[in-house]
Amino acid sequence: MIVVSDLSVRIGRFSLEKISFEIATGEYGVLMGKTGCGKSTLLEVICGLRRLDAGSIELMGRDVTGLKAAERGIGYVPQDRALFTTMSVRENLAFALRIRRWSAPAIAERVDELAELLGIGHLLPRTPDGLSGGESQRVSVGRALACRPGVLCMDEPMSALDDETREEMYALLRSIRECTGVTALHVTHNRPEAERLGDRLLCLRDGVIEEDDDGMDDGMGDRSAPLSEAEIDA
Repeated sequence: MIVVSDLSVRIGRFSLEKISFEIATGEYGVLMGKTGCGKSTLLEVICGLRRLDAGSIELMGRDVTGLKAAERGIGYVPQDRALFTTMSVRENLAFALRIRRWSAPAIAERVDELAELLGIGHLLPRTPDGLSGGESQRVSVGRALACRPGVLCMDEPMSALDDETREEMYALLRSIRECTGVTALHVTHNRPEAERLGDRLLCLRDGVIEEDDDGMDDGMGDRSAPLSEAEIDA
């Protein structure tokens, strides 16, 4: 479960005030909105990557408002994937487990589980530099799932994918949900994508969360990257 209550965050002249919403355990929530409305900022605050000024965040029945990102039990897939280019795919998948001091046999077993789930066993020896967009995204999702988080947060996971690869990712995300039961929050500007994947569709408009607004246009054109200083000061 994800429960956001009266959340406020201010960055320069940009702010979100008293944002509240809830996604039930096991639900797939999708957050939509126009460029610069703060979708990615909100996702980063939930993940503990940005400081909030007021409000509270509860994940899977636990108040995580004051916890560091690594303590929140969240798997995070950033829009740029942020894979470690000097590491193999296997090492990328194992990274979070190594820093949590899992044993070598446990790490090897978990990496093999993830490779089978994501269909990337043949990629394990390779480095991210030579991967396609779809392959890179699978590795990024796998890294986020490595520690079996209760919550999975994804920022534009379908961006820059071709139609065929996008269809494969739809199927993959549905399979992940069935296999893991993870509660998901997925940021996108693509309404058809949201409708195909989401149980709950939320729109961030003028600083307010609205439930599934059928009147929202499809021409939002939002890349949903974290706001730059220029956007914040605009």
